[in-house]
Amino acid sequence: MGGFPILSIMLLVPLLGAIACLFLEAKQARLVALVATLIDLALGIALWVNFDIGGAQWQFVERADLFAGFQWAMGIDGISLMLIMLSVFLMPVCIGASWEAIQKRVGEYMAAFLLMEVLMIGTFAAQDIFLFYIFFEAGLIPMYLIIGIWGGTDRIYASYKFFLYTLLGSVLMFIAMLWMVNEAGTSAIPALMEYDFPAGAQTWLWLAFFASFAVKMPMWPVHTWLPAAHVQAPTAGSVILAGVLLKLGGYGFIRFSLPMFPEASVQFMWVIFALSMVAVVVTSLIALVQHDMKKLIAYSSVAHMAIVTVGLFSFNVQGLEGSMIVMLSHGLVSGALFLCVGVIYDRLHTREIDRYGGLSINMPKYAVLFLLFTMASIGLPGTSGFVGEFLSLAGIYQVSSTVAFVCTTGIILGAAYMLYLYARVAYGVQKNEDAAAMPDLNMREMWLLAPIAAVVLWMGVYPESFLAPMRSDIAILDARLARAAPAGDAHLEIGEPAPVTEEAEHGGGH
Repeated sequence: MGGFPILSIMLLVPLLGAIACLFLEAKQARLVALVATLIDLALGIALWVNFDIGGAQWQFVERADLFAGFQWAMGIDGISLMLIMLSVFLMPVCIGASWEAIQKRVGEYMAAFLLMEVLMIGTFAAQDIFLFYIFFEAGLIPMYLIIGIWGGTDRIYASYKFFLYTLLGSVLMFIAMLWMVNEAGTSAIPALMEYDFPAGAQTWLWLAFFASFAVKMPMWPVHTWLPAAHVQAPTAGSVILAGVLLKLGGYGFIRFSLPMFPEASVQFMWVIFALSMVAVVVTSLIALVQHDMKKLIAYSSVAHMAIVTVGLFSFNVQGLEGSMIVMLSHGLVSGALFLCVGVIYDRLHTREIDRYGGLSINMPKYAVLFLLFTMASIGLPGTSGFVGEFLSLAGIYQVSSTVAFVCTTGIILGAAYMLYLYARVAYGVQKNEDAAAMPDLNMREMWLLAPIAAVVLWMGVYPESFLAPMRSDIAILDARLARAAPAGDAHLEIGEPAPVTEEAEHGGGH
């Protein structure tokens, strides 16, 4: 695009919109927020169209010296591109979902969302490690305000818990970053991804980054902030929290932990596997007994993110590609499920599953879309959920058939709790007159849910369009990990010892 600073403009548009919203009446603030997010969506599409698949790894690079060696360094690869697209796609949906639900301090609310868009795009596009840290941590602030000001009855407790959990681990990460920059002599992320840190130091650096990324994912057992945050957050807050903010942890693993500390990543592989296996089974069982719809979907998010972590640490192309598709799919599907909860919450002001029933009779359009997103969450072939989970499990199976088996049981439990939820809400006898009298989706709600449904089906039917931009970057990462990746057990006959290759004798090899 001839040196056009598209990434900086994608940050500037919502930032100016956020400032404007602070001084506008409610109606104008809504319009400004919607226009700003749609402009960023258009710029995101231009970014995708002009991205050169098979070209240089880092594209749309922008650099400018700011002060004392600190650089404004922006640029994306295919992985960043897909996560930026997820962010700019969901933001107009969040503004639309808040159109009628938010009636107090509308300008500040819209400003908080636009500021969050700035920080999310900045996190995925930053090419300087300290610039990344600023965007990564500042993203806490607008979400903290959204939960704390516009949330439910226990919003203060939920917002404090969210803030403290996510901030605590990041202090260790910052200390590790200072050591890394001093050791490598650069703060440029692309250079750090290729730098070989001493094996002894990698262990401590990996743990410092893990403290931050594990909470963001969130991984079991540091996931307890998530259900509280989801339940108390307004609908749009839950959409963007599940849709994008949870992906910051996965992005951190794929951008920092794996390429910068490959030996330490192998060293802690089974810790990741153990925590993820527990998360898949335990949080799925907890989801089965929930009475609150938002809590059920929140616990399902923890289980889905556990599939992401085992895929990332399978150290092969299928696992890495699968993890990325699971992240994109989960961002769309969980966001849509929270919107579906918000639709009926706006009508009846309760999230109790037992207050509903038989909604397919009086809300057929709603029931059809809710069913599609339920099936995508389960991983039905033809939906986005199937592609990611299939690739992830194929990747995990190459490393450990046992881990693959446990993760598959989690998917079966996922089908149980999601179908149980859908059956109790959409089918059965209409027990309550107020639920039976609720009107079907209006035009605004259709405009929010239909585009997500279209992309979920697009990703399920033709995932290549989403995989192609990321493929070369994942291949580069796989080559970086190859020296440390362990041999898997899935190809072995019972009782056959693992083959010892020349590389394995020297501490590496596939």
